[in-house]
Amino acid sequence: MLDAFQKFLEIRQAIKSEIGVAPYNWFELPNSVDIDWLAYSLMLDEHARELANSLNEMRQFIVNLKAWSEVLEETGEDLERKHFIIYEFVCPLATLALNLPYVIRSRFFYSIAHLCHQANRVDESQWSDDDLPIDSKIYQEQADLHGKSWIKYQKLKCALEKVCNKEYQRDTLDFRNKYNHRYSPRIEIGITSLVTRNVDMHGFVSYGFGGIEPLKLKNLIPLLERQHSELMLTFSLYKELVYEQLVAISKNNA
Repeated sequence: MLDAFQKFLEIRQAIKSEIGVAPYNWFELPNSVDIDWLAYSLMLDEHARELANSLNEMRQFIVNLKAWSEVLEETGEDLERKHFIIYEFVCPLATLALNLPYVIRSRFFYSIAHLCHQANRVDESQWSDDDLPIDSKIYQEQADLHGKSWIKYQKLKCALEKVCNKEYQRDTLDFRNKYNHRYSPRIEIGITSLVTRNVDMHGFVSYGFGGIEPLKLKNLIPLLERQHSELMLTFSLYKELVYEQLVAISKNNA
């Protein structure tokens, strides 16, 4: 199967991807900041880097899936070869890629909650360090609470609501939720959910039989590209929020 991997490398090299790359080192803190802003400074440095890493990781997964999709097309009717490629290479990549929109969305809200909480120190009379829960309990609600006083937050929040939204969940057959809690659809080959138990609003129970068809790369790749595009827009709006905060911090620090 080494020839299949060699073919993958050749195809990937030739792919002219239009998917954007998330930037690094795009902000600049004041040369000297008060100790009160140390936490914000270190958090921003880490969060900006890790968010860019996550976005660029997703980009690479999409490019790899595109290349493997072409390899599968060229494999033809050699089922043994095709199954090997799907199980060894395609399934792990697709599983990670399908989960990443939700993962990155959560990371954005986590970062926003922390940075806004710290940046709100510009008004010391209204600031308290005990109104942010521990990290494991930080969700969108905390980002909303601490971000509400920042002008740029509302557009950022609206952009994040398009990531891993109901449309994406529908088109991926709710893959992320089922993968983590039940049995998700397969990738390319295989059927799941042969029996489904349903309970209607009146409590009536019924059973469905038939199964769910696998998700195909030709349909998944465009979905993932759109999600990545939404996340890149989110990242640009995240930068605007940070710039707004840095202006306020610079004035306060001065």
